[in-house]
Amino acid sequence: MEKIKDLIEKIFDEENQIYPFKRKYISLSENNNEIDVKIDLGFVFKRLEEKYKKIIFKTLEPTKKSVKIDFKLNVASHQTQAGTQNLKNVKNIIAVASGKGGVGKSTVACNLAIALNKLGARVGILDADIYGPSQPKMFGVSSKPESKDGKSMEPIEAHGIQTMSIGYLIDIDTPVVWRGPMVTNTLQQLLGETNWKDLDYLIIDLPPGTGDTQLTLAQKVPVTGSVIVTTPQDISLIDAQKGIGMFNKVNIPNIGLIENMAVYECPNCGHHEHIFGSGGGERLAKKNNIELLGSIPLKAHIQEDMDSGVPTLIKDNHIEIHGEFFSIAEKVSIRVAQIKENFKDRFPKIVIQNN
Repeated sequence: MEKIKDLIEKIFDEENQIYPFKRKYISLSENNNEIDVKIDLGFVFKRLEEKYKKIIFKTLEPTKKSVKIDFKLNVASHQTQAGTQNLKNVKNIIAVASGKGGVGKSTVACNLAIALNKLGARVGILDADIYGPSQPKMFGVSSKPESKDGKSMEPIEAHGIQTMSIGYLIDIDTPVVWRGPMVTNTLQQLLGETNWKDLDYLIIDLPPGTGDTQLTLAQKVPVTGSVIVTTPQDISLIDAQKGIGMFNKVNIPNIGLIENMAVYECPNCGHHEHIFGSGGGERLAKKNNIELLGSIPLKAHIQEDMDSGVPTLIKDNHIEIHGEFFSIAEKVSIRVAQIKENFKDRFPKIVIQNN
């Protein structure tokens, strides 16, 4: 049995699915002429499952035994910055940020959440852009959240995602004219007073820049890692660099960089044009020694989908975009799985009393 474990472990090492594989996640049992293989993976693997099954079957073929393989997604809670407490029913928080507005950060955050969910994970999204909430429109939600106890709110589920936004609580045309402390208090309330339900990942759609909201997030919210969204344009890259630097400064791991609006494809003739330049995301990722998670093209239908309240990954007629977002989601999930597991809540609190 140990030799079989060695063989399976080697498969994942050779395939270089980056960490996230440990020997303890392999469970084997043998009954007569059958080997039962159970593998728990801490990252989304739905698109990879058949591939790995074929490799394992072939690897164990010399045993001349029937092989049964069962994969199970078992996402762990991973370490966050010091001084923060885990959020109830949320294993990992991923902050999606941008150095400046207008780069499509909220569109990316929405579709990333849906991609992770379609790959098998339990996912929520918090719209932390208090001044300009976008997620209610993108998810097609106009209702208000319920409160069963008068103290907390139920997330609104849309397209399989648990969602919460200040946009659910105020009129769509009402401007939010608040000072910094009120914004940060609201963010903490939305995060802590929402009854999230057993989430593997909570995506936080941050406002652009490096202001009060980001500082609150760094000091008081247990963030597993950050994803930076940029365009290839130099002016966007300058501000994205500031975002990367901010997360480095507050000891939140940079999971990677997503280049949005990478290339324009003409819907009539198929001609490709790099409107905002080319290679900017790759250069920035290389400069900071982080992964370029993917490049999303500039296509009119993405904007049309998001404005309609039916995100691109929900529609079936844009398969090429689906593939790019699924690839990004897999990489994000794997990178999170590489971070050390969080054991803070597994130990009892010790209280010393003087009698």
